Amino acid sequence: MTARSVRTGDRSGHAEDADELDVEEALALVREDNGTAHPGDHRPPGPPPQSTGPAARPDAQHKAPPWTEARATAARAARAVTRRGRRAPVSVRLDDALGLTLAAPLDALTDLPSFDTSAMDGWAVAGPGPWAVRDEGVLAGHAEPAPLTDGEAARIATGARIPPDTTAVLRSEHGQIDEKGRLHATREVVHGQDIRPRGQECRSGDQLLPPGTLVTPAVLGLAAAAGYDTLTAVPRPRVEVLVLGDELLTEGAPRDGLIRDALGPMLPPWLRALGAEVTAVRRLGDSAEALHKAVTRSDADVIVTTGGTAAGPVDHVHPVLGRIGAELLVDGVKVRPGHPMLLARTKENQHLVGLPGNPLAAVSGLLTLAEPLLRTLAARPAPEPYTLPLRDEAHGHPYDTRLVPVVLRGDSAIPLHYNGPAMLRGIAAADALAVVPPGGSRPGQEAELLDLPWASAGIGVCFT
Repeated sequence: MTARSVRTGDRSGHAEDADELDVEEALALVREDNGTAHPGDHRPPGPPPQSTGPAARPDAQHKAPPWTEARATAARAARAVTRRGRRAPVSVRLDDALGLTLAAPLDALTDLPSFDTSAMDGWAVAGPGPWAVRDEGVLAGHAEPAPLTDGEAARIATGARIPPDTTAVLRSEHGQIDEKGRLHATREVVHGQDIRPRGQECRSGDQLLPPGTLVTPAVLGLAAAAGYDTLTAVPRPRVEVLVLGDELLTEGAPRDGLIRDALGPMLPPWLRALGAEVTAVRRLGDSAEALHKAVTRSDADVIVTTGGTAAGPVDHVHPVLGRIGAELLVDGVKVRPGHPMLLARTKENQHLVGLPGNPLAAVSGLLTLAEPLLRTLAARPAPEPYTLPLRDEAHGHPYDTRLVPVVLRGDSAIPLHYNGPAMLRGIAAADALAVVPPGGSRPGQEAELLDLPWASAGIGVCFT
């Protein structure tokens, strides 16, 4: 198991500190439906204000925010939505609840166990032995058996109801039947042994789990055991992915100046791992009108675009955002790769995350802006930051944060090669991304790590 150093002291001004109460706050506010803006949200509810400059074309003098500030802005944007009470809890069947966040307490609907049950296969016995064994045994799932009398025993299966007046359960390996058919204990019998009494785990009405709990497979099992068919949960944010670029192929090898679309296959499962419901993946090419139509007609909670966020002749994201009067919340971030990413508020309860077109740069934008936005909308807890020392030097940008793919080996993180903006070879072998400060990191220096949702230790591929 990889050792992790949890950061408990100074977190270098990381704005994630402000997210510690996100789950409780979001769950309290997601149940509101009065549409009232939070006092900290100075802009009243309604259409976003008309944006005149930055959305139409990036200003050459525009100063991009630091990486941590951009992440905090994305989380605040999602909290503003929950404060306006537009994401009401939903009732979800257990089969569909994995990965959601509980929006209401999980209270016991019955005692658990709901009756005295046998914890082992063996015999239910009454009084001191030896015991005469009944002909009829007791199996799980059957009605309550007849009471036992002193000196009587009955074969019993694990999970079966305990007959009234039972003293204890004698395990199969601790009992012997003599030639007269009488049962003898091979060790001392203690009153109540191997009996799970009614209500041992909980009583009806006890709170089993609080709001804000992430629904894991174990939570599903507990809910089923407690008698639930559905759970009250925070709904998954709905995401529509718009893939831009005339140069993209959807099948076959690159040819004739065309390249394969790597983001169309990669982003939907990644977004689902972040808690989103991906409603559509649409390929639009380099058409401003197609992009305008897709954005204005979308009813998703979050629109994710790929490419077109810079200032080139076919980079249409900024002009379209200016045309619809979107509010730019983040316009570029001081991070490499992925500097020209953006976050905009397109409608009262809708946001657009503009990812760069280069694959690793898009991953950077996904983890910088989409992850805190989606996590907060889904009321998921922020991951606890942790650090590990870097085994090798990680080159840094003079002024910006760098996100570098790493593999985790023992108590250290190993930076991977093939970490250019257009490369996926490094991230495909990675367990995490190291947050490298401006100027870089020396061997042995602690680096904050961002886990990948599917990462597993021991992948035997290392491009170092």
